[in-house]
Amino acid sequence: MYDLNHRCLYSILLIFFLFSCKKSSLDDNNLSPITGTRKELTIDSLYLYAKEIYLWNEALPEYSTFLPRDRYSNITAEKDAIKKELFDITQLKVNKTTNIPYEFTNYGSPKYSFFEEKTTRSPKLNAYSKETNIGNEIVVARVNDISYLAVHSFPELNNIKSDLDEAFSKIASSKLSTIVVDLRYNNGGYIETAEYLANLIAPSMLNGKLMYSESFNQTLQFRNTKILKNQPYLDSNGDIVIINGRKATMADVDYSEKGNTYFFNKKGNLESVKNIYFITSAKTASASEMLISLFKPYFNIKLVGEKTYGKPIGFFPIHIDKYSFYLSSFLIKNANGWSDYYSGMDPNIRVELSTNPILGDPNEACLKSIILDLYGNSKIAKTSQQIANREILKMKNPNKQLNKNVFLTENRLKLKNQ
Repeated sequence: MYDLNHRCLYSILLIFFLFSCKKSSLDDNNLSPITGTRKELTIDSLYLYAKEIYLWNEALPEYSTFLPRDRYSNITAEKDAIKKELFDITQLKVNKTTNIPYEFTNYGSPKYSFFEEKTTRSPKLNAYSKETNIGNEIVVARVNDISYLAVHSFPELNNIKSDLDEAFSKIASSKLSTIVVDLRYNNGGYIETAEYLANLIAPSMLNGKLMYSESFNQTLQFRNTKILKNQPYLDSNGDIVIINGRKATMADVDYSEKGNTYFFNKKGNLESVKNIYFITSAKTASASEMLISLFKPYFNIKLVGEKTYGKPIGFFPIHIDKYSFYLSSFLIKNANGWSDYYSGMDPNIRVELSTNPILGDPNEACLKSIILDLYGNSKIAKTSQQIANREILKMKNPNKQLNKNVFLTENRLKLKNQ
């Protein structure tokens, strides 16, 4: 629902305005005052939604204790008030392993949760990095007995599926047992896209085996929500869905773990993979970390490069007035129930990453380290003289870029009993 054309986006904003701007419709249980300025109502609404959908909502006190409008209404700029409120909300749950909040950062914004102002224009989504001159292309290469793939983001699946299929058609034809997936610039995106890539890599023998699950808080799982009914549930075309003669809302979604568990379903023809190496950096986050995690129970994978960002948390958007909020809403767990990489995943082979690497080049530091790990010194000299069979697939859709925020976005939430 994130990447919409101009017409659909305008219609959706109108729907969200009608659903969420009026505070009186939010407050059926006297949770907070039903009158106030637009700014006060937005501040209240953010806290009330967090009480229902935030992953660690048990750490949030009652409204009467927190009193959000008393805390933040005196901050002059509305965006500054919202930013401060969101940060304070996200610092209430402490990770007992580290003794710091799960979402702690040193720069006044949460590590995971964020918000943005909605617009009637198509959002400017750009994952291009001036620092590295790396665009959003896919790089495919063959080096010795290794298949190499670099993917720089996970946009919505329909925007990248044909490119991934083309890349894996080339990879499958080589029938090599080792694949290197370069995620050093990939800060995440849509879960469905990362899942599709996993199914392209995985052999058919994994079909039907548990891939991952999404775990929501108890309030959502047991459907004890009061105000989530004010968020309309839209289909993939951005249209309102009718159930039982009424408009469906986000309160009608199935948030159970069973209903949000996913299994391997092989795509493409690649069946030969035995070894998986992931090239990572501090920018490797979110859906790209999920891709790594879901293979851990089934492959002896290795990470090469730098420690990852650390984000096993996902979102779905909540719309309040002119803002879209992405509050940490569910935990991603692999087949072993593992999700504890809040501080990032450490590399098995630590490599200092260069600023402007030639991706897929056997002399590039990470790929060279992988060749050494696989073959020892015997092939390093020979490989260093080799020109890799390398191809850059330019993505065909200009709207494939993601914005600067670290995403793990679920756009496939299903209605209960549907």
